[in-house]
Amino acid sequence: MGLLDGILGQVAGNPAITNLAERIGLSPEQVTVAISALGEAHTRPGDTVAGAADSTGLSPDVLQQILGHLGGEGALGNLGALLGGANGEQGGLGGLLGGLGGMFGKS
Repeated sequence: MGLLDGILGQVAGNPAITNLAERIGLSPEQVTVAISALGEAHTRPGDTVAGAADSTGLSPDVLQQILGHLGGEGALGNLGALLGGANGEQGGLGGLLGGLGGMFGKS
């Protein structure tokens, strides 16, 4: 997941991440770590949220909220496609983050 970590490190200051963090009551860095952990746990056997909770120390309730804002497990399943668009192509990770901003009335 090194590629994901690198991309998430670049978007930690993204307004959508900041808005999500404020809404959930976490720092943008914690949300970034949570998204990374959810993506990594999704590729492993077992419950995605429980796996991410084990690796981050965040409560499953908080991780479930983040997962819901991302679009659920289906969004994690499409993470490869999201990462494929991370080079500035619309519809990639930038499109996802832009969509998150739209959910909170920001763009």
